[in-house]
Amino acid sequence: MASHPVSYRLEVAVDATELARRAAERIATAIDLALDERDRCQIALAGGSTPALAYGRLGQEHLPWERVDVLLGDERWVPAADPASNARMIQATLLSQEPARRARFHPVPTDLPTPEASADAFEALVRQLCPGDPPVFDLLLLGLGDDGHTASLFPGSVAATVRERAVTVGSGKGMERITLTAPVLSAARQVVFLVSGEGKQQALARLLDPEEPAERTPARLVQPRSPVLVLADASAAAGLAAAG
Repeated sequence: MASHPVSYRLEVAVDATELARRAAERIATAIDLALDERDRCQIALAGGSTPALAYGRLGQEHLPWERVDVLLGDERWVPAADPASNARMIQATLLSQEPARRARFHPVPTDLPTPEASADAFEALVRQLCPGDPPVFDLLLLGLGDDGHTASLFPGSVAATVRERAVTVGSGKGMERITLTAPVLSAARQVVFLVSGEGKQQALARLLDPEEPAERTPARLVQPRSPVLVLADASAAAGLAAAG
């Protein structure tokens, strides 16, 4: 349980295009603010289909990308060329743009013999790049599954209970995965959830419900000190009006 209340700030976009624009602007602002204070900026991005449009827009933002380290909050344990690879999606969206192709991308090393070896290697990388224990990212962009998972912390999974590591092996939807753990997700300076589609209505309502147990909705394990920004489109947020 959190020793402090988590504050959520919900912003609703009319459609997917507006959601992508807002997400790109928020990420760009966070990068700017971080680089005002530090030499380099570390961000962890979500995979999946929802953020792809936002990454395409973000890649065109004129920022000092050469000072930005881009990592993933989680990755499926598949080869880098696999269509299911989050790294492949980042390469095809954010990093295919100018000027964002100048960013330093640090994919999860999924070419090692076991998922555990990949988790160990990614943990070493995260700890090298991000100061603090647990390591601190300047910005974390997270998705929200219709079952309430975020990153690869699924309901009832062992990964959701890991506290002593920065990275662990997760399993969900029939695939092994490498994921940041709840303490790292909670240590970020800025956390943004990106939620899109009618199928996410129940999960979004649960995320915002202070009585909702994290065991059922692991996204509630993300408990930063700063307010959590929830960017949702009108389809995902429609359930909130109905619930109210």
